[in-house]
Amino acid sequence: MKQPQKTPLNHLRKNLRDLGNPAKAETLSRFFKTGKGEYGEGDVFLGIPIPKLRMIAKKYSEFLLKDLQGLLLSRIHEERLVSLLILIIKYSEADSAHRQAVVDFYLRNTRRINNWDLVDISAGNILGDYLLDKDRTLLSHLAESASVWERRIAIMATFAFIKKNEFNDTLHISEVLLNDTHDLIHKAIGWMLREIGKRDRETEEQFLRTHYRNMPRTMLRYAIERFDKKTRDAYLKR
Repeated sequence: MKQPQKTPLNHLRKNLRDLGNPAKAETLSRFFKTGKGEYGEGDVFLGIPIPKLRMIAKKYSEFLLKDLQGLLLSRIHEERLVSLLILIIKYSEADSAHRQAVVDFYLRNTRRINNWDLVDISAGNILGDYLLDKDRTLLSHLAESASVWERRIAIMATFAFIKKNEFNDTLHISEVLLNDTHDLIHKAIGWMLREIGKRDRETEEQFLRTHYRNMPRTMLRYAIERFDKKTRDAYLKR
């Protein structure tokens, strides 16, 4: 019988399987909603914690984009996650021309960035950072996508702007997605509004005063999480 070729990609996959923990994999499968009809349906977990995945990403950071493509096509969650961790490293170490290539690759593969942790770890660090000094119209297009993951990418990419005390794009995307029906979008918007509030409470509250009566309850609760109880109660009594 022909033996599998011992490529770096196969070595990486073996490393991941050696680190797997079946009990943790079962817990993660429930947490990330992999059951029939749930948002993570079909996702397969090995049960590897993030710190170990970061170590693997550093070990294989010289991978080419074509190797990462193979990982992103995998049903195994940690293979897709480690590919994104490697992509973040490649982006951070690249010059401007190669950063463009990384971002183009990222945008070609949004359908494989298909769970909330995959979005959250990558959107701001790659797409958001890239758009810091560029036109950001792309985010509005993503916010109007039929894909919940592209919509989440749109709002989570703005975290990079928030960290620079630039809030307008986050507020705009939040308005576009205010009536979104998906809980994962409600949570992401609430989180980003809360992050604005950490830096500029008045800007967050201006947005809330305009929209809180129409905001989904989960979105509002996330947004006001750091407020004192009296203020939280006032917003929740609508």
